[in-house]
Amino acid sequence: MTSELCIITGPTATGKTRLAITLAKALNGEIISADSMQVYRGMDIGTAKPSPAEMDGVPHHMLDVADPWEDYSVARYVEEATALIDDVRSRGKRPFVVGGTGLYIDSLVTGRRFAGGDPRVREELSARYDAEGGGALLNELEAFDPESAARLHPSDKKRVIRAIEVYRVSGLTMTEHNRQTQAAPPKYRAKKLALSYKNRADLYAAIDARVDGMLEAGLLAEVMGLLERGISPKATAMQAIGYKELVGHLEDGAPLAEAVTRIKQESRRYAKRQLSWLRREEGLRWLLWEKSPSFADALPLSTEFFY
Repeated sequence: MTSELCIITGPTATGKTRLAITLAKALNGEIISADSMQVYRGMDIGTAKPSPAEMDGVPHHMLDVADPWEDYSVARYVEEATALIDDVRSRGKRPFVVGGTGLYIDSLVTGRRFAGGDPRVREELSARYDAEGGGALLNELEAFDPESAARLHPSDKKRVIRAIEVYRVSGLTMTEHNRQTQAAPPKYRAKKLALSYKNRADLYAAIDARVDGMLEAGLLAEVMGLLERGISPKATAMQAIGYKELVGHLEDGAPLAEAVTRIKQESRRYAKRQLSWLRREEGLRWLLWEKSPSFADALPLSTEFFY
């Protein structure tokens, strides 16, 4: 039987965490983050990670579960978040999945299964790709999985290697693995509340204000600290908006004002992508703010929706 899962999502800077905390206190809940960058330790300001004071006694999960030099994956998220959902429910609490990373949320809801891998095979294929070129490996893939080979470009090193790795480890082609995964029924029946603003200009103003607040709170020092710890600028965590641009300022000499402008631009672009992702979903309940969020007004409606 498919169980129901309460989800609060929406683009960045729309008050998801604050509303979720308010609801969790009202409905005996705990929060499971669905943010692909809040998983990293030491990355607090730039990811808008809630402080202990902001959590207001509500337990939060899936924060600080990986080091910034790790390459955290959606497969790992689904495995860990699913176990936490079961644990929260076993204690008579209601889990709220909260965040704006659509791939994490959708993969969690569907219970998507991910093909296993082998680092040794991956390293071997990576060395061959560098030595022989992407075309040679794509030709090899075409011999046993022509559908995947037709979708991929020789320059897409990561996906070409992954498709061959999956076949060598599991005996299933990536095409067949994806077909089996998509045919399976969803693990959860999602009840999704999405937050945004009625006017796009107000959303962008909220994003700009958040970026300014992050800089005032010490985001530049946070990025400097990560670099001083030896975190590579090429690490997945350091590609997060806000971190990547400030690394450019610190290491390449880009003016700080230009870096801040790029952070705001990239944050707005990210919000547009988040909205595009959400608009394709059916059964989504939207809560649209006026000039600024009104959590007191939203609480009765939200409580009724999730009750």
